[in-house]
Amino acid sequence: MSKNNSASYYILFSLWLLVFSASSQIMIIAPILPEIGKTLNTPVEFLGNLVTVYAVMVGVFAIIMGPFSDKIGRRKILLIGTGCLSVFLFCHALVVDFTSFLIVRAMAGMAGGVLSGAAVAYVGDYFPYEKRGWANGWVMSGIAVGQILGIPLGTFLAEQYGFKSPFLVFGFIMALTFFLIYIKVPQPNVELHKGKLTIVSSLSKYIELLKRSEVSFVALCYLLMFLSLSVFIIYLPTWLEDSFNSSLTTIGYIFAVGGVANVIAGPSSGWVSDKIGRKNMIITSCLGLFVLMVFTTHFVTDLVLAFILFPAVMTLVAMRISPFQALSSELITSNNRGTMMSLLVAIGQVGYGIGGTIAGPLYSAEGYASNTYFGAFAILITAFIVWKYVPEPELKKAATINTGIIE
Repeated sequence: MSKNNSASYYILFSLWLLVFSASSQIMIIAPILPEIGKTLNTPVEFLGNLVTVYAVMVGVFAIIMGPFSDKIGRRKILLIGTGCLSVFLFCHALVVDFTSFLIVRAMAGMAGGVLSGAAVAYVGDYFPYEKRGWANGWVMSGIAVGQILGIPLGTFLAEQYGFKSPFLVFGFIMALTFFLIYIKVPQPNVELHKGKLTIVSSLSKYIELLKRSEVSFVALCYLLMFLSLSVFIIYLPTWLEDSFNSSLTTIGYIFAVGGVANVIAGPSSGWVSDKIGRKNMIITSCLGLFVLMVFTTHFVTDLVLAFILFPAVMTLVAMRISPFQALSSELITSNNRGTMMSLLVAIGQVGYGIGGTIAGPLYSAEGYASNTYFGAFAILITAFIVWKYVPEPELKKAATINTGIIE
């Protein structure tokens, strides 16, 4: 193994561990919602606000930190974000009621906002466009492994030791990630923003990006995709418990099986999109999710069928993540990439937060079927926008890794 290839693998593993820990501490909320509600004596319709407050803070701080990422470099942003998130995850030990839990989740959301888009932007800086689908696929497979290992571990810990314990474990993993990034992840040799950074200049960068039609349509897609997913997934565990008397451990296994499907589909779909283009895979994913969401409550009549449906959903989600990230990162130059990816993550988190807010009332008033129909409608609109308005950057045959780095 050459020195440059070795460095690339260390970078991918460090970013993978970041994504694994960061996504696991987000995803664990949904399967342990019933436990949180019982322990903190909180009505079911209010529990979705735990997702909303995190998403809102991620969105706010993503907007703030995006231009700083272009100014000071992705490595420093990764260190700041992983350090802060590890501390705030340890603060979950201080939760005593629902209000204090909301506050701590808001703090974690602040750190999540610092990190938002940083891993994808780093991949965009370090790897050429022809390799980004592959690289993003491996990095984002951390989400899938979070479902395979992190979610079952988290649900087991929550059931045995209380809902705080999973966050403390993920805090330790995030602290390890900080250490790995510090010693193994360099700053890529790319152009950074050289102008003076002010509130006005930062807002101007976002406004100028959104004036570009292709960016505004991609941003709208991010909002709708995250909205659809949050409305569908957040109350899925609650529905399984209410309808089939499922335990937290069983729900953890369902998420784990979905993660296996995701980890298989993620890297392979990124690699395939490097060969055939991004749009077709994104549209296929959206249309497949539309069908699955519409028929969820009709198809899943027992827990065994849930073990079939959820992996299918996660496979389709994986099919669009890497291609969409690779496509988005190519729409702008490196000195705007951090701003662009932070903007998209922020808008996506707005969608996720809106979904978290409306998912509870939908579930309480009309049942889980209303959640699935709402999510299906949002993802169908996404497919149309991608087909009609999102451009397909040209793929080139070159496939060399940008190993130039600043010491």
